[in-house]
Amino acid sequence: MAEKHDEMGPPMTMEPPKNDFINRPGMNPNCPPGLEYLTQVDQLLVHQKIELLEALTGWETNNKYEIKNSMGQQVYFAVEETGLCMRLCCGPFRGFTMKILDNMQQEVMRITREFKCCAGCCWCANSDCCAFEVRIEAPVGTTVGYVRQMQACWIQNFDIMDANRETVMRIVAPCCICQTVCCSDDLNFRVYTTDMETQIGKVSKQWPGLCKEMITDADNFGVNFPMDLDVRMKAVLLGATFLIDFMFFEQQKNKGSAGS
Repeated sequence: MAEKHDEMGPPMTMEPPKNDFINRPGMNPNCPPGLEYLTQVDQLLVHQKIELLEALTGWETNNKYEIKNSMGQQVYFAVEETGLCMRLCCGPFRGFTMKILDNMQQEVMRITREFKCCAGCCWCANSDCCAFEVRIEAPVGTTVGYVRQMQACWIQNFDIMDANRETVMRIVAPCCICQTVCCSDDLNFRVYTTDMETQIGKVSKQWPGLCKEMITDADNFGVNFPMDLDVRMKAVLLGATFLIDFMFFEQQKNKGSAGS
């Protein structure tokens, strides 16, 4: 920290400029390139950016998200790439490609969901054509895992799978997917070990406030996981956040939630 001496008084300390972006850590041979920072955290915050055009017109635009650490410093930026026709006609059921960029605008991860016209109902999710699923690549071209909707009678649940489609974790949704002024607690999608005995993390939908909730479908999430979890599985849990957002909270022209 530099010091500037003034003839009229004691030395003055010059504060370095604040940086709201995290620089990319050094290369790690055991980590996919671009995911090195995930080895250092046990929490990520995912903030969807408000799209003015969508808020004013109701026309569904490509989603954009800032991915930050617990101190509010930006780690990654996510941008959806979906065609206009798919967005307007299929709404929250659309297929999508989500590109995850680092602060140098380098794509470090890609999350893909194929469009399935019959998907969404948890009763029928034992069939591949009726189950929502995302594939996570890091780097692009190398699959590190999948998140798949599983069959259930009432409460939605998901399998977190590695690149070989072996289940390594499970996510259980809350019984009631509802956030209002009178019920503004976080909605916690709990992450469990495969035997469902131990909770090891969660994906939390946070209450954004009344005004924001009424006029936009922009959502805030928190993702918690063990610090020593394999970095690839941390990336897959991040992918699960986007699947949860589209299934439960992405609205089509403010008509309501898709995943109930």
